[in-house]
Amino acid sequence: MPTPIVLFVYNRPWHTRKTLESLETNNLSKESELFIFADGPKENATQKQLEKIKETRNLIREKKWCGKVSIIERDKNMGLANSVITGVTEIINKFGKIIVLEDDLVLSKNFLRYMNESLEKYKDNEKIMQIAGYMYPIDIKIEEDAFFLSLISSWGWGTWKRVWDKFDESKNGFALLKKNAILQKKFDLGGSYPYFKMLKNQVRKNIDSWAIQFYLVVFMEEGLTLFPKKTLVNNIGMDGSGVHCKVKIAQSDIDNLFEINYYPSEVNASLLVQSELQLFLKKQMNIFRRIFRLAKQMVS
Repeated sequence: MPTPIVLFVYNRPWHTRKTLESLETNNLSKESELFIFADGPKENATQKQLEKIKETRNLIREKKWCGKVSIIERDKNMGLANSVITGVTEIINKFGKIIVLEDDLVLSKNFLRYMNESLEKYKDNEKIMQIAGYMYPIDIKIEEDAFFLSLISSWGWGTWKRVWDKFDESKNGFALLKKNAILQKKFDLGGSYPYFKMLKNQVRKNIDSWAIQFYLVVFMEEGLTLFPKKTLVNNIGMDGSGVHCKVKIAQSDIDNLFEINYYPSEVNASLLVQSELQLFLKKQMNIFRRIFRLAKQMVS
């Protein structure tokens, strides 16, 4: 039986349709069970927002997107982080493993095959804590089709109950990072991306992110994530329609012919890929900073 899939939706019917259509055409979709969690309206929701929620809920019932589909509709708005944490916990406690999607991801036709094979291959390896479907658009000169990084991904991923049981909403590792500049820099991938700043904002409740909390768990456990050499996921939500993705991040096109057949021979982070990733993220951050400076000048 393939790994159960969970999809979190809210009020973006166009994006949700693209996600479901790509899932439907995926290898193994007809044999898979899909759980769709539809978040509820906010207390101050406008009529237009309520209509978008209704349209999204009608869409997810439009057809049988996978072999079996279960829909869980929330009466009230839980917020993305709480919705993901609660939904993942519910399903993973029942099945022991999970594949997680959000409503703005387009998948390669080989996404489910890769996720299921990888979740089975590394199910008993305590060092491996996540399987990622997305990969950044960097030129990777390695023979293997996949590799390990000391990082997580929130765009199409899978994990096991043995890992999710470690999820710590109290964020105990934050206190250790807060007083250790060396650990902070390591958490920020050598200073290439402000993950610790995100974590501080999460602790202060300025943002609502399950992903930064999960990364903290993996970081404190010195865990690894398996990434594909070419991306199997594209995010189409960086158009201002979502809660978090407001700035467009460079992405590669999906190659539907790409398959993961040659796995890494050793369970270690690829220093070569991690170095290339750090350079890419630094360039992205410089672009973001220029955009924000320009935007600030325009409104001042």
